[in-house]
Amino acid sequence: QVQLVESGGGLVQAGGSLRLSCLASGSILLISDMGWYRQAPGKQRELVATITRGGTTNYVDSVKGRFTISRDNPKNTVYLQMNSLKPEDTAVYYCNAQVRATSAPHALLTLWGQGTQVTVSS
Repeated sequence: QVQLVESGGGLVQAGGSLRLSCLASGSILLISDMGWYRQAPGKQRELVATITRGGTTNYVDSVKGRFTISRDNPKNTVYLQMNSLKPEDTAVYYCNAQVRATSAPHALLTLWGQGTQVTVSS
């Protein structure tokens, strides 16, 4: 069974930094696109950043210049470096990955992590 496990959330003051990590584990053949989403209380889940296997990145406008997504393919891990954090960045952050597993080699599975809380105080 393949799963995603996030780590690195926490409480930080405005202007501070956090680094989120997401490890994909299990019987994995290949991981395609990976990304980070977030959901604030009372709001819909929104895309934060994505990265292709080749390293092409995409960001929501509100985090451009402050957040950096990266990945380590041999380690099946994606990261989100968050700098200059603002109170409006407060949310549960979810890791997402498109995965080919040995149990279903012809299917591209969409997996989600359990989420990690990021709280930015003013």
